[in-house]
Amino acid sequence: MQRDGKVSDPQRIDFVHRYLSAMERSIDEGSHVAGYFYWSILDNFEWAEGYKDRFGLIHVDYKTQVRTPKDSYHWYKDVIARGGLPG
Repeated sequence: MQRDGKVSDPQRIDFVHRYLSAMERSIDEGSHVAGYFYWSILDNFEWAEGYKDRFGLIHVDYKTQVRTPKDSYHWYKDVIARGGLPG
């Protein structure tokens, strides 16, 4: 978490953008996709990695349990509201 209270995670935005772009191309080529669910909304315990990696769209301070939406959360919220990736 940054001093301004934000959680910057450009690598996650890039990953999800690339993933959704590939899915969009697949749909354009005839694949049937009924929906998409992001893996984990909150940072949590991962069986293989414990608390080391953080995959969620919302940062969890494990000591205080305070939850802070990451930049990827806001980006993905905009993708959903727009009904697709930015042009």
